[in-house]
Amino acid sequence: MTLTTEAPPTQAGPRWTTAARIAAIGVHLPDTWRSTAETEARLAAENPGLRIPSGLIARLTGVRGVHVRPDGWQTSDLAVAAARRALAASPGPVDLLVFASASQDLIEPATAHIVAAKLGVSAPVMDVKNACNSLLQGMQVAEALIATGQARRALVVSGEQPSHAVRWRLDSDAQFLRSFPGYTMSDGGAAVLLEASDGSGAGLIGSRFAAHSEYWDVGTLPTGGSLNPHAIGGSYFDMDGRALEGAFRRVGLGIFHDTLASLGVRADELDAVAVHQVALPMHRRIVELLGVDPAVTEETISAHGNLASVSLPVQLDRAVRRGRVGPGSLVALVGLAGGISLGVTVLRW
Repeated sequence: MTLTTEAPPTQAGPRWTTAARIAAIGVHLPDTWRSTAETEARLAAENPGLRIPSGLIARLTGVRGVHVRPDGWQTSDLAVAAARRALAASPGPVDLLVFASASQDLIEPATAHIVAAKLGVSAPVMDVKNACNSLLQGMQVAEALIATGQARRALVVSGEQPSHAVRWRLDSDAQFLRSFPGYTMSDGGAAVLLEASDGSGAGLIGSRFAAHSEYWDVGTLPTGGSLNPHAIGGSYFDMDGRALEGAFRRVGLGIFHDTLASLGVRADELDAVAVHQVALPMHRRIVELLGVDPAVTEETISAHGNLASVSLPVQLDRAVRRGRVGPGSLVALVGLAGGISLGVTVLRW
């Protein structure tokens, strides 16, 4: 929350009060990497009746390849690998564990239980799910519980395993188009360790979230719930990519500018901006609409594919490792998700 709505002061020092700060980040990207050329070769081999132009995926999306989890790994394993890195960087007790992901091990129980058991963590747990905004909103929940004194160190983790929902056998060109997003989605894990702020001014200084739920059916993974409990027809991505892009265009990115304005922050003050990425041309257009210098962003979509809710922490981790984010840096995380949802979190590192 803000201390003042006046113009930002020119002198150094904290401008906001914060309840929680990021103590550590951990990410895990599987070593196995499948190129889009390999994806197209497999599609051609398994669908000899379809004519899929060579190089189509890369030309349309800019994605060169994706990460694929090792055989036998579950979403919880991806989350655990990332969590161990975060905990190694900032050892100490954890009194809340939030599993926040579009993926899950099982419908019941919460995947957070499985992650906690594998980590040996004894703490209250919960799952938070909102497509590619899951981890960002998991952070929102954890920050609120820290702010109200119900937790001091909260581990928010994600394991994304969209590779299991890729449709390889196709019955038509139309089905290929509706399955297309799955060919650019990537497996990975991420963990964000939040702890009560120390009074230095570092921490999460403001967030906003919005939902435009009239578009919920534009993109689905229609299995496992009451609509399709036994995965009739398979468990595969089904998405109208053009309709989804149109929905985001109609909704706009005003939430980003409104969030900055409410905090008295200018876009040119931001040292880093992480934006959820689904395709390279779309990413470049979003950065343009945000009005930020592309140099303060980390483009990950071409080399790593669409990492779902793991995308934002991967970008933030890269910015930290490259020295572009350090103590005092001002950072914005911009989430875009099916459903559709948008979210913005601004933090001082």
